[in-house]
Formats: sequence, structure tokens, C-alpha cells
Amino acid sequence: MTLESIRLRNFKGFQNAALEGLPRFSVVIGANGTGKTTLFDVFGFLRDCLNHNVRQALEKRGKFREVVSRGHEDETIDLEIQFRAEISGVERLVTYRLEIGQEQGKPQVFREILRYKRDASGRPFHFLDFTKGCGFAITNEEEFYKRDQQLTIEQQLLDSPDILAIKGLGQFQRFKAASVFRQMIENWHVSDFHVTAARGRKEAGYAEHLSTDGGNLPLVAQYLYENHPKKFNDILERMRQRIPGFTNIEAKLTEDGHLILRYQDGAFRDPFIDRFVSDGTIKMFAYLVLLHDPQPHPLLCIEEPENQLYPGLMAELAEEFRLYANRGGQILASTHSPDFLNATRLNEVFWLVKRNGFTEIHRASDDPVLCAYMADGDQMGHLWKQGFFAGADPA
Repeated sequence: MTLESIRLRNFKGFQNAALEGLPRFSVVIGANGTGKTTLFDVFGFLRDCLNHNVRQALEKRGKFREVVSRGHEDETIDLEIQFRAEISGVERLVTYRLEIGQEQGKPQVFREILRYKRDASGRPFHFLDFTKGCGFAITNEEEFYKRDQQLTIEQQLLDSPDILAIKGLGQFQRFKAASVFRQMIENWHVSDFHVTAARGRKEAGYAEHLSTDGGNLPLVAQYLYENHPKKFNDILERMRQRIPGFTNIEAKLTEDGHLILRYQDGAFRDPFIDRFVSDGTIKMFAYLVLLHDPQPHPLLCIEEPENQLYPGLMAELAEEFRLYANRGGQILASTHSPDFLNATRLNEVFWLVKRNGFTEIHRASDDPVLCAYMADGDQMGHLWKQGFFAGADPA
């Protein structure tokens, strides 16, 4: 699965904006307050809508009036996601659109659509189309590719108009596009890593995937060591290449049933517990654990990955992200680091600009000046510092 575009209308500061032509590794820059965190929250909002309902997702963010764009309270919030996914053996460009409004002070799903084309030509066909809790779904989607077959339309009535149709239908494999999109929402990872959460001893237990804040890092390290030793050794080797003096990490079970990480420096005989290890060392290890997950997330969203890391590691970190993308994953990162930006390519960078209170999204590859400088061998971070990203100058 690959995310192709995000279109936002009346979602907080994004009154009418689109992030289009997303490569597998994308980087977003912009001054403070331009909407980088809000852009990442689109994924959290959709997950909350799916796991609970639209009302609860809105209440978590201050209710409808705090999510809809200022001055547009009488309009609807409109989100559109385009992604490529293999459906019945064929790669398809699928569009999911969600329109949320209010009726008598209560939020409702005014429209929910999932569509894609039979082939390269023709109009997209709606496989799911709901309005305020009522709608239809195609129940024999696999027959869509046989032009002489009649599609079966099944009318559906949801329990409440603030529930997403894909919440229920996405659980069934016969609703193929809905199932693929539901899996995508459930499995994308928005990182909010905190070194303080990752430090210290943890109760012994079991965890296969790194949590959002990284608090279960020792448990995941133990899982990789015991169940995926080759991957764990690959992570250690990459740590040795990037952290001076580093030689080893082990997850140690204490006598009182807790788990701690111990880091080995080649200059010392005994390992250190993580209390005495630098923030940057722990964060690099956490990123490598996340990037080398045996069951990788289809999409990773990472805000300001440069925090706590030495500037000289930015090129290596960007390369790790790109390798993850080349293995089939996808990464959307935001940054304030010119060093990290120097490691990016022209087609990977987008920047946000706030005008008249609302955010615009620009793509670096659409700017002829940036294209010319990059063709002459300049670097993206240097151009950013020199003010060539109009409206996004960090100064």
C-alpha cells in the first residue's frame, strides 16, 4: 500500500489544501504554527474515527467547532485519501472520501465514499457510498474485473450516523477495498517518541512493535533478540557504524522481574544501564528498531527526527528512512534541521506556508528556482537557510 495524496477542506488550519504526488519518503518543512503537527493529526483523527466514532474523535480535539476551520463553522470537514493497493491481484488507485458535518448540534458522517476504476479508462466506481448512516456496498467486488458479470449492491443501515461504514465492512474480506483501507489506518504509525518514556526499567512482558512514545523499547528489543536474531544483529551493526564506541545492547531481566536495557561501550568492561546513556544513542536505537520491524508499518509519520541527535547523523538517518521506503514502506517526516534537509532529494520535499490564517502546501519539485539550483548541485538545507522556500524561512 502506498499513500498517493491527502486533500483537506476545513480541517483546522487547512481550509483548502492538498499534499499530492507523495513519494515513499517525504519530508515536510515550515515555520512554527504552519500546521505540520495538524497534518500528522489527520492520521490520528481517522484512526480515532475508525476505532470509536466521529463524535469521540472530534471531542478528543475540542469538538466540531475546534476542528472545523475558523469562519467555516457552517460548512463540513472534508478529508480525501488516495492510495495504491493490490486488490484481487491488480494494483489499483483507490480514493476514500469522508465528509463530516453537524445536524442539530450533533456530528454526523454526511458522506463516506470508497471508489476506484475498473481499468485505466472510465470513471471510478463506488464500492461503498453512505450518507448519514444509510447507503450501499458492493458484495461481490471480485466480479468487478469481469465485464460480463453483474455486481451485487447491498443496502446497509448503520447503528448510528456518526459511525464509519468501513468500521464494520472493513472486517470482511469480501469488501476488499474497504478491508485494505481499514488495515492501512489500523497499521500506520505516528511516532511521538520520548526518550524519558524509553528509559528505565520496565515490567517484564511481551511486545512485538514499538509503541508511539517508545516506552516499550526494552520489551521489543528482547523480542527481536529472541525471535529475530538476524534483524537484531543488523540493528547492532548499524548502531556500531553510527555511534562512536558503541559495541552492544542487551535486554537484562532483573531479579525482581523487571527489564532494563544495558549499553556496552568498547572502552569499558562493564555495560551501562540506559540511565547513563545519551539521549541520542537511545533515540537512534529506537529508530532502528522501528525501521527494522519484521512486520513493518505501511506508513510511518515522524515529527522532527533530528531532536537529541548529533547533526552529523542526519545524512545517515535520512538514508535509513530511504532504505525503509525502498523495502516497501513509506515515511512522512517533518523537520527543522537543515542538515537533515540536505540529505533529501527534490521530489521528496514539501513546505507549508500560512497566508491569511490558513495553510498552503507547496512542492519543491514544482518550483523552477529550486529545480535549477538543485540541478547545479546545491543542497536543499542550504537553499532553505538562504530563504529560497518562500514563506518557510526558518529565520
